[in-house]
Amino acid sequence: QMQLVESGGGLVQPGGSLRLSCVSPGFPLEGYTVGWFRQAPGKEREGVSCVSVGGLIVKYADSVQGRFTGSRDNVKNTVYLQMNSLKPEDTAVYYCAARNRPCYETDSEYTYWGQGTRVTVSS
Repeated sequence: QMQLVESGGGLVQPGGSLRLSCVSPGFPLEGYTVGWFRQAPGKEREGVSCVSVGGLIVKYADSVQGRFTGSRDNVKNTVYLQMNSLKPEDTAVYYCAARNRPCYETDSEYTYWGQGTRVTVSS
């Protein structure tokens, strides 16, 4: 059974950068679409970006356009979310999720989930 593990979250100042990682120990991610989602306090979880099997990047949240981008390294069995120019409103718990079908914005369409990594953007 696939288990996803996110890392790379933390406290960063506005304007800073973080790179989140999503790994699947012992289970290849290569054939899976991986989506990134986030949930801010008091808000619903929203789709941020998705990395297709072929490496195509799909971005869902207008608020991250031009700042966030996903990527994958199948050799390292890892999917990344590079976050630049971070803003306080990016503060949330970030999750990666996997499915064996094309990218989709809705979180309920994903089968496997990580436990989340917290990102706090604050001065």
